[in-house]
Amino acid sequence: MRIRIVDAFTDRPFAGNPAGVLLLDAFPDDDWLQHVAMEVNHAETAFAHRLPEGAEADWALRWFTPATEVAMCGHATLATAHVLSTTGTHRGPVRFATRSGVLVATPREDGSITLDFPTAPLIPVEPSAGVAKALGAEPRTVLDTGPNVGDLLVEVADERTVRGLTPDHKALAAHSARGVIATARAEDPARGYDYVSRCFFPNVGIDEDPVTGSAHTALAPFWSERLGRLDLTGLQASPRSGRVRTELRDGRTLLSGRAVTVIEGELLAPPGARDAI
Repeated sequence: MRIRIVDAFTDRPFAGNPAGVLLLDAFPDDDWLQHVAMEVNHAETAFAHRLPEGAEADWALRWFTPATEVAMCGHATLATAHVLSTTGTHRGPVRFATRSGVLVATPREDGSITLDFPTAPLIPVEPSAGVAKALGAEPRTVLDTGPNVGDLLVEVADERTVRGLTPDHKALAAHSARGVIATARAEDPARGYDYVSRCFFPNVGIDEDPVTGSAHTALAPFWSERLGRLDLTGLQASPRSGRVRTELRDGRTLLSGRAVTVIEGELLAPPGARDAI
């Protein structure tokens, strides 16, 4: 079995968000999938297999962190679409059957890939003192992002505040299903981005995610309303960093970015290998 590490939402190696990608004939048992994700030890590992002709989608797709399966993952979907396109395994737009419905990835002539994801609902909630203390910054706005994303979206004072956050990850875990998205307006839009964010997901074993596609299904409507534009670019200001272009369209969020395969190898532990231990 070929396994690849792909850096997503970047055009160069060792930036963006790395994901494992494994193309299978079918999904083995969940325990094996989880152990492969633990071994890869990136934010997510994507597992996909081709569906029969006439199915609702072209490929089935699942995502696992080192700790658990998740309902939605943007960067690992982008990474999977990149592998399918660059290896010639699938031509043109690809439909993925996932826990979040059918998600479509479309390769573009410029080398980027556009993901069609459901837009997250934004539900205002009262900020608690615990959130501010755990995050290390005073919230201006706090919103729940619904079950698919499962985060609190927290607007803070400015870009400098987002970049300087050093949260208490253990304390953050008590405040949402997955974690917290911290965001602020860009200090200087002339730098090529409209807003910044950082994402902390202690409940799924990820203290800070480098670049999070699913979070941008909440960030896009949040900032589009405030900035008065449907097309925006977000910078996720993690140490690896990456940019996500977003467009709101008919209740959906289009996420666009590039990807680079940095490692390709052979997985030598087939399904059932752990049972023999």
